[in-house]
Amino acid sequence: MAAGLLVDEDPERAYAHAAYARRKASRVPGVREASGVAAYTVGKWQEALSDLRAARRMSGRDNFLAIMADCERGLGRPERALEITGDPAGEQLDAAERIELRIVAAGARRDMGDIKGALAELQVPELKERRARPWIARLFYAYADVLEELGREEDAREYFSRASAVDSDGVTDADERLAVLEGVELVDVDPEDGIIWTDAEEQDFEEQDFAEPQAPREARPAEPALEDEDGAEYDSRDGEPEDFEDEDDSRDADEPEDGPADESDAESEAVKDDGADAPRDRERD
Repeated sequence: MAAGLLVDEDPERAYAHAAYARRKASRVPGVREASGVAAYTVGKWQEALSDLRAARRMSGRDNFLAIMADCERGLGRPERALEITGDPAGEQLDAAERIELRIVAAGARRDMGDIKGALAELQVPELKERRARPWIARLFYAYADVLEELGREEDAREYFSRASAVDSDGVTDADERLAVLEGVELVDVDPEDGIIWTDAEEQDFEEQDFAEPQAPREARPAEPALEDEDGAEYDSRDGEPEDFEDEDDSRDADEPEDGPADESDAESEAVKDDGADAPRDRERD
């Protein structure tokens, strides 16, 4: 029981529990099945094959044929794997187990270099299935994988897309494989809004060519004038101080060096001063 609960979360621990149970009750079919599956998940192909064969003899059940055939593949014996997948007992299995047999058979054909034979193994009526089931997703995925190896990318894209559409449990990486074929990058998966895609090349182009332009020089805020060591003001953006005339110098330049030009101007100024004082004298009288 513990092995079955841990087989997906912690395969090594599940295998340890199953091995202990096998030592205590090796003649119980369920124990041998659990032990065989646990050994399979950690890649102990020969041990898994032995336990599953024993479980089949004791229980008469054939529902682990696909795992047994895959163990033969793991041991480098694809011909024996094909013998198991061709067992007539496999025809009596339910749809999910029959599909698993076909997937393993296709894998064995590929191990032997027969890619077209692998495609033929997967050409079953269930390819027309549209309902979301894990085994259908695995069938579409395996079929698309073989199509891609054969260079039929358009067909592969179609079946990766179908696998993604029905893979509600996430048993495949069809989304990532489809993204590679489409030339896009999967950047986020939102459980409410679905999959968000971005074109990686277009994103790089936008970052390079559509960077925010800087404001023109005339539009930049005016910077405060600075003074150099001699007290002259200059614009910090230009880097060189500007020469401004001193106010005292400008006034000196406007006035003659020897005072007013003629005495008449001085007399007129005196008359203005006397006129300004006259009203005040009348008020006092």
